[in-house]
Amino acid sequence: MTSQSPGGEESAPTPQELREQIEHTRQELGETVEALAAKADVKARAQEQVTAVKEQAAQKAAHLTGQVHDKAEQAKQLLKEKTPGPVLDKATRAAAQVRDAASRAGQLAADKTPAAVREKTGRLAATARANRTPLLAAAAALAVFLLIRRSRRCR
Repeated sequence: MTSQSPGGEESAPTPQELREQIEHTRQELGETVEALAAKADVKARAQEQVTAVKEQAAQKAAHLTGQVHDKAEQAKQLLKEKTPGPVLDKATRAAAQVRDAASRAGQLAADKTPAAVREKTGRLAATARANRTPLLAAAAALAVFLLIRRSRRCR
């Protein structure tokens, strides 16, 4: 950036050249600071990595879900093709009989249950529906407690 005199000697840079050098150095320094700040921002880098991993997991899950769905459809179709008609008919009739028997049992239980018990059961069910989240949290805590207790006994 220095100019040469006609004799081949280097002369001092002009003020314009110095300004250009300073501006160029400032720009490089700014880029360097930005790069260092990005490397030093561990939280942002970790968040970017978490986001990338989540996206990869979602893509993998979608892919695997599709594969499982396809395999299930293939198995279903193969089962339909390989199962003889009379067996399918018998299974359909047996399922209908089970549904009918369960319906009759439910109706019989409802008929024989005293009105006071049905009323209390209805209120309890309504309360449980209204407080679903705390009830589920308590059930989960109980399940964890029982699993821990069981694992300690097995040792």
